[in-house]
Amino acid sequence: MPREKRDFDAIVVGSGPNGLAAAILMQQNGLSVLLIEGKSQIGGGLRTAELTLPGFKHDICSAIHPLAAASPFFKTLPLAAHGLNYIYPEVDAAHPLEHGNPAVLCRSIDATAHQLGADEDAYKSLMLSVTKNWSLIDTDVLGPLHFPKHPLAMASFGFNAIKPATLLANKFKTKQAKALLAGMAAHSMQPLTNMATSAIALVLLAAGHLQGWPVPQGGSNSIANALAAHFTSLGGHIQTDTYIKSLDQLPSAHAVLFDITPKQLLQIAGHKFSALYKWQLERYRYGVGVYKVDWALSDPIPFSSETCRKAGTVHIGNTLNEIRDAEKQTWSGKHPDKPFVLLAQQSLFDDTRAPQGKHTAWAYCHVPGGSTKDMTAAIEKQVERYAPGFRDIILAKHTMDTVQMEEYNPNYIGGDINGGVIDIGQLFTRPALRYSPYQTSQKGLYICSASTPPGGGVHGMCGYYAAKKALKDIFDINVPGL
Repeated sequence: MPREKRDFDAIVVGSGPNGLAAAILMQQNGLSVLLIEGKSQIGGGLRTAELTLPGFKHDICSAIHPLAAASPFFKTLPLAAHGLNYIYPEVDAAHPLEHGNPAVLCRSIDATAHQLGADEDAYKSLMLSVTKNWSLIDTDVLGPLHFPKHPLAMASFGFNAIKPATLLANKFKTKQAKALLAGMAAHSMQPLTNMATSAIALVLLAAGHLQGWPVPQGGSNSIANALAAHFTSLGGHIQTDTYIKSLDQLPSAHAVLFDITPKQLLQIAGHKFSALYKWQLERYRYGVGVYKVDWALSDPIPFSSETCRKAGTVHIGNTLNEIRDAEKQTWSGKHPDKPFVLLAQQSLFDDTRAPQGKHTAWAYCHVPGGSTKDMTAAIEKQVERYAPGFRDIILAKHTMDTVQMEEYNPNYIGGDINGGVIDIGQLFTRPALRYSPYQTSQKGLYICSASTPPGGGVHGMCGYYAAKKALKDIFDINVPGL
């Protein structure tokens, strides 16, 4: 039976990486699609601005992009033709230690393992088992819960991924290997003793070995701009400066996909949902937040380690035990004196980020959700610990606490940049326990944000899978697997 005429076949609310991915897939399949963004600039967490001084470009949210480069969906798109150029640092990530050589993530597994001394063979064994099967399991790992296409390969990955990072670290003897794993696992924004914290560590390490941890030339907004350019080249429409607070604001459409959190979805469409679905969304859990600092610098950061001076990303947290303790304190509602700091130094590799001879740096630490405590001094003290003289090269700085993060991007509830806790209880059941996590209880309404599997990160896979589900449900279009 022919469908009734609507203004658009589909509408996507929110232009973060997942919203853009959803809009592109719908448009690719011959639909008329409108993408609506509340701000004047598209991108969600993919925005870049001069936050400190003129000529210094800072990534407001995401900065380094291993998952974007590794995204099964993004890799199918002609983003380079739309101006996206990834720059690959000589060292993907470095992890300095107070005593001893730093741990280093290189593209080569052999090179990474060799620097781990007594753990060379153990690291090779762990990561070769992941990387050799990655092409078989990437869409399963970065997707909703379902029976895997390659059960044995997925079981091999899952055997280690399900473990707490503190348990998987027992594979290693050296503090370098343990610290490397801990720094990666801390991206999960939860205690390293939690189940499945090893999963994010293994994914990030594998992405480094298979794709690298690149810097988008010109800023993270280059990714959003390329995605948007591809979307419009297919015939898609983008409407900015339009915050959606009610379904009544939307043009008519057969399907609406929301790149927003459950909290916002309830405010917009809660009256349409079943009592059970509303009950589940109301109990969705958000995690710890972030406190972020951007610096304009007169010189590169003077890390004592030459390796750190060549790294795009630097994990600052010293040993496994120190990172474990800091993340546990944050989860418990405290502000650690020595927070785990994620730092990026994009201008070392991308000279468009700062005036000639000058530099930028980007960093954040984890804090309790909703915190307004100023963590600038604690973050700078951590950097200075491994880069004496760092404070002397600061020309200007810009800070954002959790409240300011949420004001900037309403998806960051309490400063949570992951779209909600990604623990074992919400890994596959985000945002609700349903056959399809993307489908709401109301026909035609879908959620496609990081509050759905596989969760946070710039990969677009939440949007891809939500759009794939909507295409099948509403338009009877079956999209082949990636």
